[in-house]
Amino acid sequence: MRGWAATKTGWKRDLMKPSRSRSRNKNRSNNRPSGGNIVNRVFDSSGPEGKVRGTPQQIVEKYTQLHRDAVLSNDRVNAENFAQHAEHYTRMLAEAQKEIDAKREEQEKQNRDRQAERDRERAERLKAQEEAAADPAKMEQPQVAEASDSGLVETPEQAAPAPKKRRTRKPKPTPVDNSSENSGDNSGNGTPSEAAE
Repeated sequence: MRGWAATKTGWKRDLMKPSRSRSRNKNRSNNRPSGGNIVNRVFDSSGPEGKVRGTPQQIVEKYTQLHRDAVLSNDRVNAENFAQHAEHYTRMLAEAQKEIDAKREEQEKQNRDRQAERDRERAERLKAQEEAAADPAKMEQPQVAEASDSGLVETPEQAAPAPKKRRTRKPKPTPVDNSSENSGDNSGNGTPSEAAE
């Protein structure tokens, strides 16, 4: 946050970006890891003999060994200190193991539930198949789709050629013979073949 900061000469406006201080505070507050796989995680432990690095199990073993050495050298203060450090990591390890066991138990329960559901569904399917085999009238019949609703594209080879319609021609108009009208012969119907006779 931006605000006022005390300096040697007085109060001064703090214009520094807050991201640095936030990231430092974030690192300090997350010394104890939450979740994740603590059992295999590597820790740096700062004890009275300096840093001890390793997984929680390795750190417990190291502090237990340092505790034995301190007891043998009659250093009760360091012996108690090492014992407390070993106990701290032992508790962390036990807590992580409880979480792992709880997650494993939950996963196994979910797997058992899923398997039971699958078994029930399988039993229902088998029962339905047995009933259908006993009474064919109850058997589910396949639905036949119309050819036009099949969703497939019709190829030219599959398409049946449409029958061609025959075109009928109109009769040609008959030429009117002026000579037959002049002769007064109306016995014919006006066709050229009759007029020729």
